[in-house]
Amino acid sequence: MPRITAEEIIELLDLEPLTGEGGIYRQSYRSKDILLPSSLPARYHSGKPAGTAIYFLLTNHPDSFSALHRLPTDEIYHFYLGDPVALTLLLPDGGSREVILGPEIFSRQHVQYVVPAEVWQGSRLVSGGEFALMGTTMAPGYTDEDFDLASREALIAAYPDQAALVRSLTRGED
Repeated sequence: MPRITAEEIIELLDLEPLTGEGGIYRQSYRSKDILLPSSLPARYHSGKPAGTAIYFLLTNHPDSFSALHRLPTDEIYHFYLGDPVALTLLLPDGGSREVILGPEIFSRQHVQYVVPAEVWQGSRLVSGGEFALMGTTMAPGYTDEDFDLASREALIAAYPDQAALVRSLTRGED
């Protein structure tokens, strides 16, 4: 049985480029239930859907990566198929962590992983991979005002020991 291609997945799931962050995606679920600001923690300034989910695809194209960003809600990654992905986290204490999302759970790859709220995150295929199809879910759900794209200069100042990593997961000029 031939292996499915990234192009076939894009067509089948009707994926489109994710502006700003990178990668290719489609929102697959958005709750019709809206949580009022008064029922949410103070970090939220408007109503939110109770939950959201997306498909997210990375390919081996050099510009196919999830640029460093953070969200006010925990984001749960789900690995569906393809090649392993390196998920990089920049932690509030100034350190970093790399988590490998992938199908080989006996090799310590994760098929599911929770990125805590307010942690900088970015990802790309592990070298040699062709593509990876993942999903993410959030509750309360994602809205565009949640997305905080990293400034390369600000992150390098905050994480000087991770400057090369920050450069590799941000877009812009050096």
